[in-house]
Amino acid sequence: MIRWAGMRGNVVRQTTKGKPERKIVSISVKRQITIPRQYYTALGFDNEAECILQGENLLIRPVRTGTAEFSEQILSDLIAQNYEGQALLEKFMEHSRAVRPAVRKLLDEADRLAEGDEGRVPMEELFERS
Repeated sequence: MIRWAGMRGNVVRQTTKGKPERKIVSISVKRQITIPRQYYTALGFDNEAECILQGENLLIRPVRTGTAEFSEQILSDLIAQNYEGQALLEKFMEHSRAVRPAVRKLLDEADRLAEGDEGRVPMEELFERS
């Protein structure tokens, strides 16, 4: 028997013995793999995947836009600034589009710091609008 176990929105398919489900996939000559349909669907993949190298392991997971995680905070801030109606929607969309590049800059900064690079991105540049 197989069951799905989740933690903070992450889904792991496990057998009743507690071991993660395992599936071997082929790698094409172009280094491409096919994600099994049940994993693709269960994890909510779309048209992008994030690959993370962890020691000798490769983690492949769906790319999240990050907008949903910040939506409540963005809306709360904009409402506090007295935005409403169409202006609220336009500002929300503007701020939402800025989340992903800002998160990417934060991750890049963390990587540089972990490697000992002293070049830091000032906080005001993180949410800089293009």
